[in-house]
Amino acid sequence: MSDSKVRVLVVDDSAFMRIAVKRTLESHPKIEVVGQAKDGAEAVQKVKELRPDVVTMDFNMPRMNGVEAIRAIFADEPVPILMLSAHTQEGAQETLDALAAGAVDFIPKPDGEVSTDLSGVKEELFRKIRAASRSKPAVAKALASGPTRERAPAPTQRATPRPSARGDFPVVVIAVSTGGPAALERVVPRLPADFPGAVLVVQHMPKAFTRALAKRLDGISGLEVREAVAGDALEPGTVYVAPGDRHLVFDAAGRIKLTETPPVHGCRPSADVTLQAAARGLGKRITVVVMTGMGKDGALGSQAIKAAGGKVLAQDQASSVVYGMPKAVVDLGLADAVVPLEGLAAKIVETAG
Repeated sequence: MSDSKVRVLVVDDSAFMRIAVKRTLESHPKIEVVGQAKDGAEAVQKVKELRPDVVTMDFNMPRMNGVEAIRAIFADEPVPILMLSAHTQEGAQETLDALAAGAVDFIPKPDGEVSTDLSGVKEELFRKIRAASRSKPAVAKALASGPTRERAPAPTQRATPRPSARGDFPVVVIAVSTGGPAALERVVPRLPADFPGAVLVVQHMPKAFTRALAKRLDGISGLEVREAVAGDALEPGTVYVAPGDRHLVFDAAGRIKLTETPPVHGCRPSADVTLQAAARGLGKRITVVVMTGMGKDGALGSQAIKAAGGKVLAQDQASSVVYGMPKAVVDLGLADAVVPLEGLAAKIVETAG
């Protein structure tokens, strides 16, 4: 794939947006647009005819919406699908539905559904198209079709976590990117409702999307899941999702602090930023879990945690949609264990619980 062009099918009900996406993509020498489709039903047919390497897809389309189109495409043969999503709360919910159905990643549209100026997201679009072309859509399909709602037995109301002396409970930091939302649904809901530690999730997403992700995970988990807020004190039994477009660090009292310092590895939030801050104040209480995602965010932070006496778990290659972030940790020899996605929750409990 590195020596040939990535062949892309562009799917959108707006002719103006299709033209804008096509022009933007074809300004890259290694990307070729092989076709266009105006709705989900046409996309299903064009995928069969053209066999593209990647599909870019809108969600709201006539005849078939994004989720329906993904499922229909996957019924034949999975292909990496990158969603172009409205940057609204409603768009965020729709995007998470598409990711749960098997889409590999997404790009927020500029100014919601109105603007066709893609110059501000052009480099991100190129990067994600190339990453999607190297992803494993069969793994995404398996996540979509498998028992994603299997979880630890949930009580009728959330249990109070086992008591811990203030400051001595374990803290788990999950670093995740491409393929993350669907993978997180295999991990967070399986943590027991009386898990004695706090969990921080650093998922590469814009702000409206992290809020929707937290809400979605909260609805299927025994633990409380919410988007982190500046001033939050870490508490056992709570999962904090780092908000989009902010780095999550800690103040002198150990409370959550959100910053707008520059992106790291092109990401804000960045797992490295959070982990390096955590290493200074939390040290050996930390268990890092590095999951599916492109790039190497989390590797330097894992190194800092290991030096401080903490533990590092990495998702294995076979179960990762994109084996970038976990590979970086494994290649540096930092992983205490390399674990399939289906076994991560149990390993977290064993290591940190």
